[in-house]
Amino acid sequence: MALAKPHPAPPRWKETYLLIREMRAKLVAAVDTMGCDRPQDRDIDPKSRRLTILISLMLSSQTKDETTSAAVTGLAERLGGIITLEGMLGASDELVQEAICKVGFWRRKTVYIRQSMEKLRDEFGGDVPKTVDELCSLPGVGPKMAFLCLQNAWDINVGIGVDTHVHRITNRLGWHKPPTTTPEQTRLNLQSWLPTEYHAEINHMLVGFGQALCYPVSPRCDLCVLAEKKLCPSRSRVGKIEGRREVVWKKEEGAEVKIEVEEIEELQGRREVVVDIPGEGSVEVDVKVEEGEEMVDEIVEEVERAAEGKELVEGRVKDALDW
Repeated sequence: MALAKPHPAPPRWKETYLLIREMRAKLVAAVDTMGCDRPQDRDIDPKSRRLTILISLMLSSQTKDETTSAAVTGLAERLGGIITLEGMLGASDELVQEAICKVGFWRRKTVYIRQSMEKLRDEFGGDVPKTVDELCSLPGVGPKMAFLCLQNAWDINVGIGVDTHVHRITNRLGWHKPPTTTPEQTRLNLQSWLPTEYHAEINHMLVGFGQALCYPVSPRCDLCVLAEKKLCPSRSRVGKIEGRREVVWKKEEGAEVKIEVEEIEELQGRREVVVDIPGEGSVEVDVKVEEGEEMVDEIVEEVERAAEGKELVEGRVKDALDW
């Protein structure tokens, strides 16, 4: 899928891009040692390595790289030191959950991993698929995961993997007119004008930039060359927490679950609503400023259903969960 009319290339985009690359070379970021493209030992069986990359990506949504890396390591240890399809198919859900219980929405991901392993066995000859459509047919795998899996498992570059960092930072830079509200919109815009030689590296570059400098909240603009050169239009407007509220939900068993919602300052006509569920994880969802508080309440309800493992979430919440 591509845009009918390409998005125009932003002014001075290449200067900006190369400056970010230069800064990234000097920054220490979790993705450099714990990212999903660096699982286990590179000398292991290629099929096992591809499977480990896929599982790492499935676990990574709404989860920090450090937590994902620890979960993948723990899973491998419980399977005898290496992740294989046979080992995953033979593992109980309890064993998998024991290893991954620190990642976001781990109950939901346990189900997805089980279903995906069976699908790999039954439909793909026991190996990771080699096309975006085939990868997206696996439960819990979205376009971002598919593009990154192809790049890192098969060395196939057919698109840009857009996660929360790529989505947030390219909007902060003003590279989307109007601002995008979903990772898919961001991907289509970027792919329409960014030269293909940059497609494979932009995710890793911006993820590290977002982890180490351009934080979701209170980014270090004081240390950023883009701010110094006035290349970032958001340099003086983002990063301040505007307010916080707490919502209490009742579960069927009568227990109270506290869900914190951070409403982050306006970002070019939109807000990032961060919903955090203790023991499950957090999810960032874009809300247009004019949508108001009722929409925020609906988003919180949808995230709560997702945390309970219900299959009722769609739209922007589902997109956010698949990042």
